[in-house]
Amino acid sequence: MDLRKLKTLIDLVSDSNVSELEITEAEGKVRIVKGSGPAPFVAAIAPVLAPAPVAAPAAAAPSAAAEPAAAPVAETGHRVTSPMVGTFYRSSSPGAKAFVEVGDSVKEGDTICIIEAMKILNEIEADKSGVVKEVLCENGQAVEYGQALLVIE
Repeated sequence: MDLRKLKTLIDLVSDSNVSELEITEAEGKVRIVKGSGPAPFVAAIAPVLAPAPVAAPAAAAPSAAAEPAAAPVAETGHRVTSPMVGTFYRSSSPGAKAFVEVGDSVKEGDTICIIEAMKILNEIEADKSGVVKEVLCENGQAVEYGQALLVIE
């Protein structure tokens, strides 16, 4: 990959709300991760190779043993996920009251937030009735497809 193209990609990530970018081309793969601290960016370049062979069963055993340790951390409740990439908003306008707060009861079909994508405001509705346990995104935060927005119990 051309050094000028790589610099342009780093500048684009730096100037946007995107925290991570991965691009695969014929000559290689580039992954740029925006962080904080003394080294704000990590860029990794790897050549594109054929897929790795399937791991031996002995290698799968340690990962299976690590999974039960992570199970207690899992949250209870239903996660409402983003149906698109965009910007998350808790209310219809900057000074308006949020659609939902922690502890509010919601019914299936109630508007719970807005995601702005390509200058279009998309109302996101609850896909399950219950009580809002946690709001996982900040107002104005960029969200990705499938990212959890809030938890309903």
